[in-house]
Amino acid sequence: MHRETKGTLRRDAIGLREVLFQSITAMAPAAAVAASIPSRAAFAGGSLPLAVLVALVACLFTASCVAELARELPAAGSVATYAARGLNPAVGFLVGWAYVFVEMLVPPLLLLQLGFTTAGTLHEQWSAYPADLWWPWALAGAGVIAVSGYLGVRASARFGTVLGVFEVLVLLVFAVLLIARAGSANTLSVFGTSHTADGYAGAAGVFAGSVYTVLAFAGFEAAASLAEETRDPRRTMHRAVLGAAVGIGLFYVLTTYAMTVWFGPDRFAEFGASGEASWEGVARASFGLFWVLVFLAVVNSTIANANASANVSTRTAFALARVRVLPGLLATLHPRHRSPVAGIALQTVAAVLGLGFAYDPVTAFLLLATVIVTVVVGVYIVVNLSCAGHFLRSGRAAFKPVRHLLFPVLGITAFVPALLTAAGLPVFDFVTELTAPVSYAGPVVGAWMAVGVVVLLVLIRRHPERIAETARVHLDAYDPGAGRMDGSVPS
Repeated sequence: MHRETKGTLRRDAIGLREVLFQSITAMAPAAAVAASIPSRAAFAGGSLPLAVLVALVACLFTASCVAELARELPAAGSVATYAARGLNPAVGFLVGWAYVFVEMLVPPLLLLQLGFTTAGTLHEQWSAYPADLWWPWALAGAGVIAVSGYLGVRASARFGTVLGVFEVLVLLVFAVLLIARAGSANTLSVFGTSHTADGYAGAAGVFAGSVYTVLAFAGFEAAASLAEETRDPRRTMHRAVLGAAVGIGLFYVLTTYAMTVWFGPDRFAEFGASGEASWEGVARASFGLFWVLVFLAVVNSTIANANASANVSTRTAFALARVRVLPGLLATLHPRHRSPVAGIALQTVAAVLGLGFAYDPVTAFLLLATVIVTVVVGVYIVVNLSCAGHFLRSGRAAFKPVRHLLFPVLGITAFVPALLTAAGLPVFDFVTELTAPVSYAGPVVGAWMAVGVVVLLVLIRRHPERIAETARVHLDAYDPGAGRMDGSVPS
């Protein structure tokens, strides 16, 4: 393999459409609608649409902060750069260290879901197919993601766009059919607190449902990592991050409303992610072969999310390797496709090794999901702090009290309960304490961050200038007249 250690990612390769769907597919909308959000009905019951709406509003505070920073600091390092500028370069390094780690775990997480969803469905249709033969589908998905990334951001982003359009359209059409067939059962009472589940009356049920639902929004910031490959990045990043959060948030509200009024608000606490009382179950029972499209949309969603997260992990790793706080090999670019090929190779190895052969696929999925969500929510809290810090330092002309101080505070307020819930800390009575091996997530995260602190201390002692470089926005060095950008790996 020819190794290109100098140069930049491909400039102006993609536009708003591709970047928007980078964030949309990173949120895995079909998988969230079919699996993640329905499980919250155990708390919110038929008031789940209200819980989703509350979660949307809560997430928009953080999405606004990310969008503001993405416009100010368009960089492949995204959240690492934001923390370095807004707080301190050392914090930026630790955020990048954590973010690369968890984003590399997202593809194996989604490939596990791809494997056991496909195998389970095939077994249900044809009993001769072994229900535990999930791994060929996961490995096939890993191969598809690797090829997509290798061919460069244009191919990967357009692939994600096609997948994203399909999954959203399928669920939107299904939602419209549900609403139409519900007829006189359509009611706005689901946006009140009268239909919550037994044991979680009123606002308590809505709050519990919304805290868990917040986690379904994770990924809206994924567009930011493609800043250096996007046309007019300052404007495009801002629109993509906010557009994805608002658009998919409303999509969640609509689809949840549709299924709630179809199934019945007063018995919606029985609804879940599988069986007859699920999206696929309803499609099978009442909409004929439409269930095939729902199944394909969920499978499609896992591949699209893995593709988007691979883009995030490889670009963040590239940005940190470029300034030599990670091994310089990760800044290797393909001479033609300008894709970070070493990072893609590492991502593929991580995807295969993370497929849960030590556990069954569902257990491995839950362990990886807990690690990922705990770190990502923590990163969101730091990004809110970074937004306030960056704009408070920028002077009165740039500082807007509502967007740059109130919204970060509200964003932190929204995500702290989500962090405690994701970590399984029983601060609220609806939080289930984690059991082994899922409870290993905390020690895994702690060990990884401890290693990061050691690396940070070594770098501060030996190469403090590299830590300072995490705050650099390489696009600021772009010279349109010369047609190039100084983003080479330091020698």
